[in-house]
Amino acid sequence: VRQRWRERFRYLMVDEFQDTNRLQLELVTLLADERRNVAVVGDDDQSIYGWRGAEVEHILGFQSHFPGAKVIRLEDNYRCTDRILALANNLVKFNRTRHPKALRTTKRSSDAVRFLEFQDEVTEAEQVVLEVDYLVKQKFVKPGDVAILYRTNEQPRVFESELRRRRLPYVLVGGQSFFDYKEVRDLLSYLRAIVNPTDDYALLRIVNVPARGVGAATVGKVVTRSVRDRSGFWKAEEAMRQSGELPDKASAGLASLRRLLDKYRSLSEQRPKELGPLTAGLIEELNYEEEIRRNYKEPQQQLTRSAMLDQLTDALREYSQRESEPSLAGFLQETTLGGRDDQFEAEDKTPKDGVRLMTLHSAKGLEFPRVYLVGMEENLLPHRRSVEGAAAMIEEERRLAYVGVTRAQDHLTLTRAANRKKWGKLRPSMPSRFLKEMQDEISLPPLVETGSTAVAPPMVRQARPA
Repeated sequence: VRQRWRERFRYLMVDEFQDTNRLQLELVTLLADERRNVAVVGDDDQSIYGWRGAEVEHILGFQSHFPGAKVIRLEDNYRCTDRILALANNLVKFNRTRHPKALRTTKRSSDAVRFLEFQDEVTEAEQVVLEVDYLVKQKFVKPGDVAILYRTNEQPRVFESELRRRRLPYVLVGGQSFFDYKEVRDLLSYLRAIVNPTDDYALLRIVNVPARGVGAATVGKVVTRSVRDRSGFWKAEEAMRQSGELPDKASAGLASLRRLLDKYRSLSEQRPKELGPLTAGLIEELNYEEEIRRNYKEPQQQLTRSAMLDQLTDALREYSQRESEPSLAGFLQETTLGGRDDQFEAEDKTPKDGVRLMTLHSAKGLEFPRVYLVGMEENLLPHRRSVEGAAAMIEEERRLAYVGVTRAQDHLTLTRAANRKKWGKLRPSMPSRFLKEMQDEISLPPLVETGSTAVAPPMVRQARPA
């Protein structure tokens, strides 16, 4: 069998060789035979998939697997400007296990690379999106020319919220939108039903979530009656209840739901500055955590879904603090465009010309005229697991940062939050070690004041070419 495949493939070319695992290397070795007609292309500085079995040692030790192999270094970079490339070269040279090389370019920078520090992650998102809003609406930059890159899937929620608030189209690549999680959609439907008792679309989503004895057959009868009478769900339900057409259990469940919605409608109108705590109270009264435990058996899944609820209450709390006259209706209008998400696209839909939100892993192989690399903090980039692990894990995180930097064609901004919310409280964060490694004698910038009213985030510090 091996000989048959060797005869069929007399010449082998492997792309992205730095991402091969052990079995793939063995397959290449077996097919190559004594002819050794093998050519591989790869960049050891972009090996970022160790977590799924890729081994950077394969490309580093290629000559030991194929003695006498010729190495050709492709060091001309046609994407990045000289200042961006200087930072990338400075960063990756701190890795010990790599082929020595330095990328070069003839493309000169029109702008300096910026390092921005903000008070917290909410201010970071507000100011980055404020600048993007300015660029798109005042400078006519195409939204699709802008990418916001981050390390973890927990980071984009605040950026999504800000992009929605400013009516900027965006595409979330390689992940699930915060607003697409079932739990978030359920709670937003509750909030919509609280604000607008005639929002039957929202009501039908949560009429039996969590279960309250209102079956599909009962719901179908009420909907049929409402269509026939050209009335809303609640008017049809009331008429059927008075005529004794509803089962007792379903009638009791619908009555309890109506009391709950009325209660929180009144509370939200009386205490608009407390929308976050009120929503937390609604979640508790619904016993929604039990709904999560019922739907998800794995503890990690339960934690992830519960975290979505925490982030939603955080979003309401942030909105209440930011607005002088907050209201539940205002939050929903800002967040969901009144229930329409057509400006905001997931990756599996036809992409529009939207700002790209993506993890660093998803960004590999792509390029953008303008890149914001956010969350440049210890325990984010590098990730906490890597900080607590072996030196090789830090090297892979450094390569990941290198990939992020080199996605930028013309403009690069690196940001961090001085404080980040962890376990429900703001806690100080340390600047990523990679910021210092990018440039010798870098001094951290002063804080950008929270609530800045500048048209765009001020340039706090410019990076000098190395």
